[in-house]
Amino acid sequence: MMNDELRKRVIKEIQTIYDPELPVNIWELGLIYKVEILPINNVQVIMTLTAPSCPVAQSLPVEVDQRIREIEGINEVDVIVTWNPPWDKSMMSEAAQLELGFL
Repeated sequence: MMNDELRKRVIKEIQTIYDPELPVNIWELGLIYKVEILPINNVQVIMTLTAPSCPVAQSLPVEVDQRIREIEGINEVDVIVTWNPPWDKSMMSEAAQLELGFL
């Protein structure tokens, strides 16, 4: 499987994961900073959360990891949580901003 195709499948899976407090998936919220396909179908995801005190700070990265591992052909998954840059609502897609009433 080509890296581009695998990356699209990873993103598609991420788009099924929702913030439990908002009716928007974490991709549209802008919580995923980077999805990289490394040699031998290893995946590295750099993500953030809406706030360090976020109620799902422990569980959401684990859910991302587990869901990506379920994709056929994936070898290893590394989910890294970063606070730099800090998340803010400008990182949301237009669709998410519309859904949440920011537009």
